Amino acid sequence: MASHQIEPYPSPGMELERFPRYAAPPFIESDQEEPPVPLSHYLWILRRNAWRMLAFVAVCMIATFVVSSRLQPIYEATVRIDIDRHAPSGIVGQDSTETASNDADEFLTTQVELIQSDAVVRPVALKYDLLKREKQIESDNPENARRVINAPIVLKNLKVTRPPNSFLLHISYRSPDPQLAADVANAVAQSYLQHTYDIRLHSSAGLSSFMEKQIDELRAKMEQSSQALAAFDKELNVINPEEKTNILSARLLQLNTEYTNAQADRVRKEAAYNSIRSNSLAAAEASPQGQSLAKFQELVQAAQQKMATVGSTYGVNHPEYRKAANELAEVMRQFEVEKAQVALRVNVDYRQAVDREEMLRKAVASTKAESDALNVRAYEYMRLKQSAEADRQLYEELERKIREAGINAGFQSSAIRIADFARPGRSPVFPRVSLNLLIAFVLASLLAVGAAVLSDALDNTLKDPEEVMRTLQIDIVGTLPAIKSPSRMLRLSSASKNGNGDAVAEPASSGAVGGYEGMSSYQEAVRTLRNAILLTDSERRLSSLLVTSASPGEGKSTTCIHLAIAHADQGKKTLLIDADLRRPSVHRRLNIAPSVGLSDVLTGVLGWRDVVVPVPDRPNLFVIPSGPASRRASDLIGPMMVDILDETAKEYDLVLIDAPPILGFAEPLQMAAAADGVLMIAFAGETTRKAAATALATLRRIQANVLGLVLNQVKKELSDSYYYYGYYRRYYQQYYEAVREEKP
Repeated sequence: MASHQIEPYPSPGMELERFPRYAAPPFIESDQEEPPVPLSHYLWILRRNAWRMLAFVAVCMIATFVVSSRLQPIYEATVRIDIDRHAPSGIVGQDSTETASNDADEFLTTQVELIQSDAVVRPVALKYDLLKREKQIESDNPENARRVINAPIVLKNLKVTRPPNSFLLHISYRSPDPQLAADVANAVAQSYLQHTYDIRLHSSAGLSSFMEKQIDELRAKMEQSSQALAAFDKELNVINPEEKTNILSARLLQLNTEYTNAQADRVRKEAAYNSIRSNSLAAAEASPQGQSLAKFQELVQAAQQKMATVGSTYGVNHPEYRKAANELAEVMRQFEVEKAQVALRVNVDYRQAVDREEMLRKAVASTKAESDALNVRAYEYMRLKQSAEADRQLYEELERKIREAGINAGFQSSAIRIADFARPGRSPVFPRVSLNLLIAFVLASLLAVGAAVLSDALDNTLKDPEEVMRTLQIDIVGTLPAIKSPSRMLRLSSASKNGNGDAVAEPASSGAVGGYEGMSSYQEAVRTLRNAILLTDSERRLSSLLVTSASPGEGKSTTCIHLAIAHADQGKKTLLIDADLRRPSVHRRLNIAPSVGLSDVLTGVLGWRDVVVPVPDRPNLFVIPSGPASRRASDLIGPMMVDILDETAKEYDLVLIDAPPILGFAEPLQMAAAADGVLMIAFAGETTRKAAATALATLRRIQANVLGLVLNQVKKELSDSYYYYGYYRRYYQQYYEAVREEKP
């Protein structure tokens, strides 16, 4: 049957976009939440990049030391200013006794800004030519120099600080010349003291000038108010208006009292007068003038009693009776006369009381009017007097303030003083090599650690077995160490047998043909992988094993060949089928050149037993090559692989199938469903997690028995497992040396 060339699958370096028919299926996300990254993983990252990190830190520190050593040393000098908030601002007057307020922070902040002001730093900058020293003026540009000098001067190297919880101010200046730094700091402090003194002096001078203008106006006003007071005194014609007012007030009070008493006496006498007018004998007797009526009343009663006694005794015609009647008539006449006199006296007393009351009323009204008039004049007098007194006191106070201001203006307050003058520094403050090295070490270390973690986070390839198991949720059945050419092991001239019957390659030497370093460790890793696969399920014996990978170039064919050799070296009959019809490599690596193969079996030309080829020097290892390339054979390999595996399993202990990569090809999926187990091969440091996860998801979707994943070409810096391979390599080197010495 005619055959034609099959298009090979793309190499690892080729882009999948150039081969649309081999494009990988979309990545299937796992529903299971990815477990958190353990701390040991970050420690592994640091160990893996330890030398790179140390080299980077060392380079940074060396560069920092070189740069710091080449920088010009800068010296700093500091002068300390003591600000006593309790010191008086003057020596006389209120300024000599006033105390500090509670605005200490605001006051010190004001002083810090004042020290850095143009008025303070300008004289110092011009004296020491600091603008040129600080390179603020370009020597070849006069216009720029004039503009800078006319603008407010700011010294870049001047620093004013306040230590916490203190009333000190530190004035520091930095310069390459230590003496200049001290001179400038001291000069700024002196300029600050002089500036504060000038401010107070100018303020006092301005205040004195203003008060001198005001004192002339006050003097004229005081003289005017004094003249007005003297004229009022002369017009009032009293010695003391205040005392006169007091006399009138006492007199008015006395008249009011007498007037009230007169009113009461008049009312009393008016009542007696009204009683007398009504001919009431009892009222007449009750009055003070009616006391004599009581005696006449008694005489009348006695005469009447006597006449009644005589009449009853002698009769009315008896002379004694007429005598008693005459006596009674006389007494009655005297009684009536006395009664008339009492009424007259009551009337006179009443008229006198009325007259006295009226006289006192007029006296009270007159005195009150005089008092009111005098009070008005006294108020005007007191107003003029107070005005004159206030003008006099204000004039005297202003005159005193002018004298005090003149005295305090010449007093330089000791509240601001220099506590410690600046001296030239002994050692430079910049650059501080030790501090720069410490900062460089810390920053470089942080940057190196961050770069290592970031590079690991951005690297989505499979590297460490623990990371692979954590991210892909799959068992790692083995890891193969990194060697330069694993296929060279197949061309070794001889092999030794150990006690278990396993063939163990002799360690290479510098003169051995076909030898290479790392050979024994790789073979031991293959044996470990063989045992891990065959002993995973003791109840079910694996009769067929499919070896594949996610992408080309990950070492699946080499791993499959070495795994077949390791199984055959145990005395087990092993069949290796090269099912990679697109890019076969088994026959080339085992140095066989058959003319027929698996493609002839698939197309029906030959039976599978006709294409089995024994491997030279491997009595238990047999191979079915891929045969001539055929597109029709690649389409038939899936349906026919089930029958081939069923028949070969009856004659061989284990059938290994070297299948094409999973991504982009349909036939490995059909073969994976037919095989008892599937083994995934991944290239450490190159296979991406996305590609491996997609391949595993595809296999799981068809319910293939995925035994696990083999991490190939694991380097020492990628995994700690490499340490054990190095240990076993040294062990087998010692073992072979002992075996070679025992040979005859």
